[in-house]
Amino acid sequence: MSQSAPQNASSLAASEAPKASRGPLSIPIIFYLAFLVAVVVLPATAFTAVLLARHNVAQEETVQTFTVATARSVLQSVEREIAGMITTQRVLMSIEALNAGDLAQFHEHAQTALAGTGSYFIIADDEANQLLNTRVEYGTPLGQVSDLETVRRALETPDAVVSDVFFGRTAEEYVFNVVRQRPGIAPPQLAILTQNAASLSNALLTRELPQGWHVALVDSNNTVLAASQDAARIGEPLFIPLREGAGGTRWIDTTIASEDYKTITQYSILTGWYVVAWAPSSQVTEPLRTTLLWLLAGALVIVGLAGFAASLIGKQIASSVRGLARQARAMGAGQEIVAIPYPVQELATVSEALAEAGAKRRQAETESRFLMREVAHRSKNQLTVISAMAKQTARGADNVEKFVESFQNRLYGLARSTDLLLAHGTQGIGLRDLFRTQIDPFRPEDPSRVVKTGVNVYLNVQAAQVLGMAAHELATNAAKYGAFSRDGGKLTVNWNRAGGGRLHLVWRETVPDFTPPADHKGFGTVVLQTMVAGSLKADVERIVHADGIEWMFSIPLEQIDPDRDTPDTDEPEAAL
Repeated sequence: MSQSAPQNASSLAASEAPKASRGPLSIPIIFYLAFLVAVVVLPATAFTAVLLARHNVAQEETVQTFTVATARSVLQSVEREIAGMITTQRVLMSIEALNAGDLAQFHEHAQTALAGTGSYFIIADDEANQLLNTRVEYGTPLGQVSDLETVRRALETPDAVVSDVFFGRTAEEYVFNVVRQRPGIAPPQLAILTQNAASLSNALLTRELPQGWHVALVDSNNTVLAASQDAARIGEPLFIPLREGAGGTRWIDTTIASEDYKTITQYSILTGWYVVAWAPSSQVTEPLRTTLLWLLAGALVIVGLAGFAASLIGKQIASSVRGLARQARAMGAGQEIVAIPYPVQELATVSEALAEAGAKRRQAETESRFLMREVAHRSKNQLTVISAMAKQTARGADNVEKFVESFQNRLYGLARSTDLLLAHGTQGIGLRDLFRTQIDPFRPEDPSRVVKTGVNVYLNVQAAQVLGMAAHELATNAAKYGAFSRDGGKLTVNWNRAGGGRLHLVWRETVPDFTPPADHKGFGTVVLQTMVAGSLKADVERIVHADGIEWMFSIPLEQIDPDRDTPDTDEPEAAL
């Protein structure tokens, strides 16, 4: 046994010696890289061909989805315009002069209210004879309404009826009407808000369509009301026929005069109109085929370059990628990342980008938390203001209709102030802009009847909301009972910082044949005497003069954020 053990050991060593001398087969790294490229390229080439074919379909679906969405967006924009006209029509029908039968005064009020809107107001009897038309001077001889079919439909329903496009004899242009019966009038009368069809073109021109696409707005007879540039002419039939089932999510292949088109049709229930988008099929499919070929050629080139580059920079990429992975994990953990100068410039750029992204991520997280707190704070403030408005309006309302009208008008005033807040962001709102926004809907045409002077003080959010509501109430009262209610009335608004760390604001109305108001305290008085005084710690004084009302406000500057003041000197302005 003692002799056999050494013998076995020597035999084992002798048998293993040749194996150790041969060792593993050495192959240059280029072989491994070439083999890797071959393994990747062959399956990748086949897989890429499948992906590119699917890409063609996906790209077409993307274009289709975008064009359908754009057509819907155009339709929604048009419907918002018509809905606004219906609201304007309802407001004009409630004007006291019209209900009192004073058409001359109503004509003047309606022209003022519609100035710059592109809309005109018509009153017609049940025989379609025009009694009033703000497109011309009052007293001008008028004939029948041009669109008798819509008049007939409006006499059969209490709802607003939107007409098709037609050529207006008075306008001498293609127009459309929104027609509604005046409630409670016998024999029936019609209130008609008319507008030039060309004014709807903005809804089409502001929407971007893919190259080669056109869009048009047509009525129920397929007559063009508006169209994108050089696509069709207003008042003429559209060469694309209307199809049933409008409003789908896919385009339809249509052949017209031996040419194929892709068409999309969206229908408006509100107006009975259609939005039609179209493009030659060749222009839709040709770019996709071209893209497919370029993608295929690019894929082949990239694969070839990747194989060549792999043989040169394999080691550098491996070490650099490991370093980038470490940086990515650090960024995911929220740690600070320092850029590393890798030997490959592109990877060094990625390292720098990761470092910048990490810093921006931390900054974005901080900003997001701040913005969420700010949004929550502003939303709570807005809800508190609206709740107070609703309660105070309800106290002064005799019925639901009056409450709705008053509350809606005050919401509009608050909305205009909010629009200024959104437009100016953290800059704050200029006091001059605030007064201009709230007074413009009520001011008379004569600019000399509204004068304001004062430095352009910037307000914080709370001050802008409170003073915006106060300006709205004052302007409303001026339109009903004050400087804007009678010819010759004048409004003067001025403010200054006369010392003592306060802003002094004076609202002075001068009214011919002025009748002092009753002592009743409505919502406006509560806003002026309670909200302004309570929210801004202001001194509020109301003075009744023989020729009008005067309101005086003294507000501490810290309540309006004086750090936002501009260095402007006193600057008079004739009209707000």
